[in-house]
Amino acid sequence: MKYYSEITLKNGRSCILRSGIGDDAEGVYKNFNLTHGETEFLLSYPDENSLDVSQEREFLLKREASQDEIELCAVVDGRIVGTAGIEAVGRKDKVKHRAEFGISVERAYWGMGIGRALTEACIECAKMAGYSQIELSVVSGNENAVFLYESVGFVEYGRNPRGFQTRRGEWQELILMRRELKQ
Repeated sequence: MKYYSEITLKNGRSCILRSGIGDDAEGVYKNFNLTHGETEFLLSYPDENSLDVSQEREFLLKREASQDEIELCAVVDGRIVGTAGIEAVGRKDKVKHRAEFGISVERAYWGMGIGRALTEACIECAKMAGYSQIELSVVSGNENAVFLYESVGFVEYGRNPRGFQTRRGEWQELILMRRELKQ
């Protein structure tokens, strides 16, 4: 899938939102490791990254060639500062209408509009890919993200009170959210 857009951030700087390509592998890899170390709100820790740079390149090449999955990069001053993507829940008839959404943005760029822009871009891509529903899970304590998702039409459909357990042994409740894409 292909995508390209340019936005102006709240601080007046320009940000390019575009499809990730194989040559972005090192930047995406570095961004993953940075963002996953900056917050407890993401699925994994940096040392749990299952991909090295060459595997990241292969992942991005597959997404680039896909008709219904994408990995987006948010680029500021030539550097990847955030990523987001959609992927099929499955290929079987009963679930092929559903896409999963994931996102991460460097803490230094929180509150500048990148998260909203990436989320809206993924919704647009999911529609273009023919999905009728996009889904996510979010840590309930991540109030800014919950507000963002609700503001673009996601609704809660359930909670998992022990969805995540941090390395410090703390439980994090996950809110399960979905957004319908077709009437």
